[in-house]
Amino acid sequence: MAPMTQRTLGNSGTIVSDFALGTMTFGAESDEATSHAMLDAFAEAGGTLIDGADVYSRGRSEEIIGRWLAANPATAERMVIATKGRFPMGDDANDLGTSRRHLRRALEASLRRLGVEHIDLYQLHAWDPITPLDETLSFLDDSIRSGLISYWGVSNFTGWQLTKAVHRAAARGMDAPVTLQPQYSLLAREIEFEIVPAALDAGIGLLPWGPLGGGWLTGKYRRDAAPTGATRLGEDPNRGMEAYDRRSADERTWLVLDALHAIADDHGVPPSRVALAWLQTRPGMTSVILGARTVEQLRDNLASADLELSAEQLARLDAASAPRTPDYPYGELGVEQRARRL
Repeated sequence: MAPMTQRTLGNSGTIVSDFALGTMTFGAESDEATSHAMLDAFAEAGGTLIDGADVYSRGRSEEIIGRWLAANPATAERMVIATKGRFPMGDDANDLGTSRRHLRRALEASLRRLGVEHIDLYQLHAWDPITPLDETLSFLDDSIRSGLISYWGVSNFTGWQLTKAVHRAAARGMDAPVTLQPQYSLLAREIEFEIVPAALDAGIGLLPWGPLGGGWLTGKYRRDAAPTGATRLGEDPNRGMEAYDRRSADERTWLVLDALHAIADDHGVPPSRVALAWLQTRPGMTSVILGARTVEQLRDNLASADLELSAEQLARLDAASAPRTPDYPYGELGVEQRARRL
């Protein structure tokens, strides 16, 4: 397996591997022994960025990571630890959002579960329409100054929300976010309309989640048969944004899968590796977050580092997966109105 490429964490000076280990399955779909084995495999492959959140398995995921860090102190030293806060962990009306009160408690709890005194990247898990942004920024700034976190980032922000956070932080002389976690894959490219340009403009690095489209880009699902068995959609066909009926009804899904299978066959690799290799070529990429249930799945995904796609193959995937646009403002007419050529 080729060594992982190293990239800066957004526009910061910290270096991370270009694949991150997502830990949403820890304590839920993957027991502690399996989760620790995945952490071992990730570290052995040269991975350094571990991404979690307080709500993953209601704190159990962070506890599992914490016990692995404690058992592997030498390896833990080179790991960059990221986690998130924003969503509720209890029933209290204040146990939610990005208020100073909630984030203080969430950060303290994450530090305790992880067994560390400092978190490298603390992320707002989503926008909060109620809490004043200045309140959130003040908390993050205080946390950086007090040494509890090194950097902050955001997840699931829209373009205007990201831009507002960047410019409001600058106006107050505070550190800006260094990363954005969006959903991004061959089946979810709509962020390229506004969110990616906003991130590129601010020098913010992308940490995509869902790079395999909830399993759709692994080659498991076919047009003529609903999924069954021990897969995400086999166990729950109506699961979330990747629900079978929703995705299968869109002809674009099958255009993408047809192109993906053809290119995978050309290289003699699983379709998932092609999907991950394509995503690594996208502008603004820092690290692609890999979520897996088993060590075998993780190793197979990490092997995409060995795959190099040709310009023709990349163009074929781009064409098949191009998101549909109206004529304006993102389609041909809108682009032409904003164009200027020398």
